[in-house]
Amino acid sequence: MTPDQKNDHPNNTAGTWATIGAFDGVHLGHQTLIQTLVKESRQAGKSSTVVTFFPHPVKVLRDTKGPYYLTTPEEKNQIIKSLGVDTILTLHFTHSLANQSADSFIRILYNQIHFSCLLIGYDFRFGANREGDIHILSALGKELGYCVRAIEPFSKTAQPVSSSRIRELIQAGEIRSANDLLGRPYSARGRIIHGDARGRQFNMRTANLEIWPEKLLPCPGVYAAFAELGNQRFQTVVNIGSRPTFYEKPTLQTVEAHLLDFNQDIYDQQMQLKFIQRIRPEKKFSGAEELMVQIKQDIQFTREVLTDEPKSTDLPA
Repeated sequence: MTPDQKNDHPNNTAGTWATIGAFDGVHLGHQTLIQTLVKESRQAGKSSTVVTFFPHPVKVLRDTKGPYYLTTPEEKNQIIKSLGVDTILTLHFTHSLANQSADSFIRILYNQIHFSCLLIGYDFRFGANREGDIHILSALGKELGYCVRAIEPFSKTAQPVSSSRIRELIQAGEIRSANDLLGRPYSARGRIIHGDARGRQFNMRTANLEIWPEKLLPCPGVYAAFAELGNQRFQTVVNIGSRPTFYEKPTLQTVEAHLLDFNQDIYDQQMQLKFIQRIRPEKKFSGAEELMVQIKQDIQFTREVLTDEPKSTDLPA
């Protein structure tokens, strides 16, 4: 475990309270667990540590291909930090780590960060064949001298909030429902790169984003979003897809953002999109004229959606 770890505060873990999980997306369920950890560790006069993994265990164990992550490692750490956590320990997840027994994993981790209390999610399992559960943790806790607490599931609907459910919603374009479970708008950050400059033909510039290939994007379609560029925020129409009106054969999926009331060159800058609502699916039009009529409708609808959107107080993502 030790050679492949990353610890942002290696000397701040004596007697720490800790939690363990993948925490992809840092959704409302994750936030409840982490906020409980921070609150109760402070009451006990202890520091707080979140132990997490990269790559995601599912990506390694199931050899999952293609975009999967709700948050990049940097986004995940930023959100966790914003919740008041003192230390984030990221373990490099490998088949070797997965094959460690639950007993061995906890003993190694305990020798490393000497946690005095361990908070876990209600469904937390770990170790080879997922043999580790609260009973094993409790038995080891009596031997090693730490307490264990299981946190009840957080639910907004009939089902507990989960990263897998949020992925399903995003892939279906159900952005508002996904945002409800995340507790903030779903986002994607990327560098603005040169596209085919087709938007200039219609006097409508678009910013093409180069986004981490492992980042899960909403399904093809047009979205109302906020674009954050530096300290500025703009209402934005985002198109995700392969531009079937202009290309007979599907091309690589692109992310194009048209910032409303904005007309500047911003190549190579970093921009973050925060998705609010899907406007419509991707569609092939008869030509540029029909497309422009639709774009004007998309812009008007986006203004209506985002003007009514309450001022965001969401966590960074």
